[in-house]
This record gives sequence, structure tokens and C-alpha cells, in this order.
Amino acid sequence: MGWESPSHWVIIALVVLVLFGYKKLPEMSRSVGRSLRIFKTEMKGMGKDDEARDSAEAGAGQPAGTAPAAVEPPVTPPPVVPMTPTQELPPAAEEPRPAPQQRS
Repeated sequence: MGWESPSHWVIIALVVLVLFGYKKLPEMSRSVGRSLRIFKTEMKGMGKDDEARDSAEAGAGQPAGTAPAAVEPPVTPPPVVPMTPTQELPPAAEEPRPAPQQRS
């Protein structure tokens, strides 16, 4: 009588259903599936990076008479120039004019 018992799994499923609701479960399972897919892709990419590094290290031990492969310099992006917003300045405050004098 451990976790292998079907009754335990039914109780766990009911608790999850009560906590999250039946409407959120499909969305959550899709999200978990996407995350696992991304994780698998990244793990494969890391394996390819390791293979590339190993082959590069193996190529570093070439005999002295052979020329190493041409290495391209790293590409540097153009500098980022901060943009200033184009705002019109408010009109300069004019000095108050004296009220016109009335002639009697």
C-alpha cells in the first residue's frame, strides 16, 4: 500500500481539480507541455555546443606545419544612440502688460 495504489492517485486528482478548477487544467497542461518542449530543445542545443567545443579543442592540437582555420572577427553591432523625444517647448511666458489706462 504505497503511492502505487489507484485510490491514492484518485484522491490526488480530486485535490488538484478542487484547487485549480476544471477550466484551468487544460491551460496548465499545455503550458507544462510547451515548457518541456523548450527544455528538450535547449538540452539538445547544449549537447551540440559541447560537440562543437570538443571538435574545436581537437583541432587546436594540429601539427606545427599546418595553418589553423581562418577565424572571423566577432561582429560588433553599431552603437546605440539614445533618442530624445521631439517635444515642442511651451511658449515663453510673456511679461504681464500693464492694463491700458482709461482716458476721461
